[in-house]
Amino acid sequence: MFQTFINAWKIADLRKKMLFTALILLVFRIGAAIPVPFVDIGSAGIIADPNAGNFMNYLSMMTGDAFNYGTIFAMSITPYINSSIIMQLLTVAIPALERLSKDGEEGRKKIASITRYVAVALGLLQSTAYYFYLRNTKTNGVNFLLKDASGADFTGGWAVFQAIVIILVLTAGTALIMWLGEQINEKGIGNGISLILFAGIVSRIPTMATQLFHPTQGYISRGGAYYALVPIVVVCLLLMIAFIVWMDNSERRIPVQYAKRVVGRKMYGGQSTHIPIKVNMSGVMPIIFASSILSLPPTIELFMTVEEGSGWETFFNLFQAQSPFYAVIYFVLIIFFAYFYATIQYNPIEMANNIRKNSGAIPGIRPGKPTSDYISRILSRITLLGALLLSVVALFPILFSQITALAQKPMNISLGGTSIIILVGVALETVKQLESQMMMRHYKGFLD
Repeated sequence: MFQTFINAWKIADLRKKMLFTALILLVFRIGAAIPVPFVDIGSAGIIADPNAGNFMNYLSMMTGDAFNYGTIFAMSITPYINSSIIMQLLTVAIPALERLSKDGEEGRKKIASITRYVAVALGLLQSTAYYFYLRNTKTNGVNFLLKDASGADFTGGWAVFQAIVIILVLTAGTALIMWLGEQINEKGIGNGISLILFAGIVSRIPTMATQLFHPTQGYISRGGAYYALVPIVVVCLLLMIAFIVWMDNSERRIPVQYAKRVVGRKMYGGQSTHIPIKVNMSGVMPIIFASSILSLPPTIELFMTVEEGSGWETFFNLFQAQSPFYAVIYFVLIIFFAYFYATIQYNPIEMANNIRKNSGAIPGIRPGKPTSDYISRILSRITLLGALLLSVVALFPILFSQITALAQKPMNISLGGTSIIILVGVALETVKQLESQMMMRHYKGFLD
């Protein structure tokens, strides 16, 4: 991977693209450090327990801690990601959008435009919820919003003005990040949205390393028992990275034989090829869907006053990351969304028709319905295998935190699997894009 970046740096055109991409990512990180007007969160952040498995920690991970400290990029790229997911689902459910997606470049541009509008609307909704959370949440009896000269909360028209400024600045930050991602696609090395997400997660590595090597008082009381776990954690993370790389590169190849046909004086076809189907065809999407759904109850708990010993307390405790119920439901949801996403990506009937139209056939399988049934069986098995491998990565940090609960406080890395899959996936995809661009620039052509 590093050799690919070194070779790309030697090409002047690609070097300019890489420098432009680095500049955009620097602008993103600067914006992630500029606080929103009328917000005073301080150095502690708004998240009381960084090890809790709620939606706030999920957003903090996805935004590179910008959400935790109330900066102008606090919403980060998450509204656009949610908008893209919603549009993918609606494209399958709404015939008009499906026709638009098949309408060539013009149709894709219209869908991209609709996706941007939906992302801004989601950013406005999330910004509004974020404002009310800042206004209602108190630390030592004081909320996170600036006070007037007398030290009291703003009231009347000033309170409305304060709310409008905070919400509009956060929404504008969402729109600006979308624009930055598109600039990387147009003038940089591409894959802009994923690279911004990558930069946000990478920025949290120093903080995570600090928490790992400088434990809280609960761990210090265990003495060497904690520090003996630190190298084990490092080795486990390295093994997870290697496992994810292997899983991402694994694929099932369906052999296809094309018949010979004569067109004029030339003969075409007669070749053997294959259809590659990735084992992890849905990427990190099942984990994102599952963790988003399971994070809703703990997030709702933040807005409620739950009495100790009540039924609501028992209900919310089931959805904590340390709960066995959470792990079981998490596993089931990952399997479900893996199958759901696979059905969106692959259509066995359409694949079988395309093979037959090109005078091809799978050896030993008759064209038509037998071919589509054969492809469906393979997709079902590959999806199950990929979902199980994905569940291993997602659930291992939770199981590890349960094992380390022998200490006074578990070593919780419940979001580690999701972040590592995103980091490795984006890194591999970026390397492949650079390799393809280098290959185009070194292609000699037919006349040499």
